[in-house]
Amino acid sequence: MRIFAALMGVVFSATAAAAESTGSSLIFPYLEGKDYVVLDTPVPTSSPNKIEVVEVFSYLCSHCYHFDPILSAWMKQQKPDVALVQVHASWSPAMEPYQRGFYVAQALKVKDKAHAAIFSAIHKDQKELKDAQAWADFLSVYGANKQAVITAYNSDAITKQLAQANQLFRSYQISGTPELVVEGKYRISTRFVGTQEDMLKVVQYLVNKARAERGAK
Repeated sequence: MRIFAALMGVVFSATAAAAESTGSSLIFPYLEGKDYVVLDTPVPTSSPNKIEVVEVFSYLCSHCYHFDPILSAWMKQQKPDVALVQVHASWSPAMEPYQRGFYVAQALKVKDKAHAAIFSAIHKDQKELKDAQAWADFLSVYGANKQAVITAYNSDAITKQLAQANQLFRSYQISGTPELVVEGKYRISTRFVGTQEDMLKVVQYLVNKARAERGAK
C-alpha cells in the first residue's frame, strides 16, 4: 500500500506539473466568470480551420508594449493550429493615427518587421506618429515605399478596416488593452487574473479546451 500511495503521489505531482506548464490546469480548471468570461454573442473567427487567439491592443498602451514580447514568445510555443490575430483598438481621435498606421503596415506586409520597433519608438524614444508622412518615413526603414504608405493611409480600404476593427472591439466587449479573445467567445483580461503571464495561462487552457472540443466532433 505504501508503494502504491507513493506511486500515486508521483503521478499526481507529474500531472499537476504538466498542467501548470501548459496552463491547462487539468486538476483545478480555470473558471468561467472568474478567470474568463464567455461572450453572450460569439464573434465569427477569420479562419474556421484555426484556433483563433485575438489580441486587442494599442500602440499607445504601455501595458501592450510590455506584453508584446511575452505574447510573441508564447506564440512561438504554439502548434500550427493556433492563429494570432491582432486588432488595434481606438476609442479617441488621438488613437486613430496609430490604428491607421498598424493597418497600413499590415496591408503593405511590413508589420511583422516593424511591429516591435513601432512600440519601442513610441515608448522608449517618445516618437510621435500622427500623420501619413510620419508613418511613411518610419515604415520606409522596414521596406515600405513612402508613397505607397501615404496613398494607403487615408484610403477607403484602410478606413474600412478601421471600421471593422472598431466593430470587433465593441463585439468583444473590451474594457481595456491588452485583452485576448479565444475562438471569438472567451475573453481574458488581467482584470480577471492579475498578471499578463497568468492571462496567457488561461488562454492556453482555453486553446487546449477548444482543441479538445474540435477533436470530439
